[in-house]
Amino acid sequence: MNIRNCTIDDMINMQNCNQLCLPENYQLKYYLYHGLSWPQLSYVAEDESGKIIGYVLGKMEEESEDVPHGHITSLATRRTYRRLGLARKLMDQTSQAMIDNFGAEFCSLHVRVSNRAALQLYARNLGFTQTGIEPKYYADGEDAYAMRKDFKGWKRRSDKDIIVPKVGEIAITKQVEQLSIDGTCGGPDDVIKGAEGVKNVVDNNRKLENSKNE
Repeated sequence: MNIRNCTIDDMINMQNCNQLCLPENYQLKYYLYHGLSWPQLSYVAEDESGKIIGYVLGKMEEESEDVPHGHITSLATRRTYRRLGLARKLMDQTSQAMIDNFGAEFCSLHVRVSNRAALQLYARNLGFTQTGIEPKYYADGEDAYAMRKDFKGWKRRSDKDIIVPKVGEIAITKQVEQLSIDGTCGGPDDVIKGAEGVKNVVDNNRKLENSKNE
């Protein structure tokens, strides 16, 4: 198994994995939003053939708080690959990236109160603790447990050991031009509107590099 930063090219397969594994499903634009905004924080796990068998979707919270912290939007592994420590490896990767790139002191997540298996995974295996209940958090009216994992004892790696994805390589491909976005969420839509401009910058940089090599 291999764990790496996700790319735009992975996102349809991430969405498929999400739909197979989890009750909370997201439009493709939401994955794109994470990939463009926080390319360092989302990872995929793939098997020997390159098939995506799990992923973690992470971001930094944008609330005005004194303490920087991340949030796990979604974590999924295919059923046939569970109980192999894959969820922990994915969580450790994004947690370390939150610390390395943004100085995060903890990360948070939400889980349905009825999802006992997920609650056990987060509490017993991944080191999260419950911090409260958010009433009617989900679209169907179900409450959510708010959970948190402190990064006390974790250390930021040295700059030479941190692999920072290049936004142009990670987030901009021809698929950006082909995606049909039916958006209602201002944040993701604002990011997507900027994709064409970023792509132009990337294309110009590539032309400049090619001219230097000629």
